[in-house]
Amino acid sequence: MSRAQLPLSLVEVALGATLILGVALGFALVTPAPDTRGPQLTAYAEDTATILQTDPARHNGTTRLREVMMSQRAFDRESDNLERRVERILPANVFFRVGTPYGSAGTAVPRRTTTGTATVSTGAGTVRIEVWYA
Repeated sequence: MSRAQLPLSLVEVALGATLILGVALGFALVTPAPDTRGPQLTAYAEDTATILQTDPARHNGTTRLREVMMSQRAFDRESDNLERRVERILPANVFFRVGTPYGSAGTAVPRRTTTGTATVSTGAGTVRIEVWYA
């Protein structure tokens, strides 16, 4: 009675392939993905700042950001319009806060949340824009 035997080299190849596949899957499943939320949020904040720097003001010949930085009265008058404009710029799942020396527009920044930030210097002061995911 003859027995069929598998050549030893085929057994070695099968074991080697299984070992290599196991190691590769271990690296693929265990390696954490890089955090892309921070850079994307920073890009949103910087884009928002750029748009607001070029938007024309509603009441004088400057930009929207410079207009809200003119005085407390100007900020109080224009903060609602600023908030609506930023809501139109950003995606629906992104919240924001625009801070000026005269006050802030938008939602308060929650603690322990990844945010993106942009700071803009105007002739009248500094504006800080923070954005985060809902």
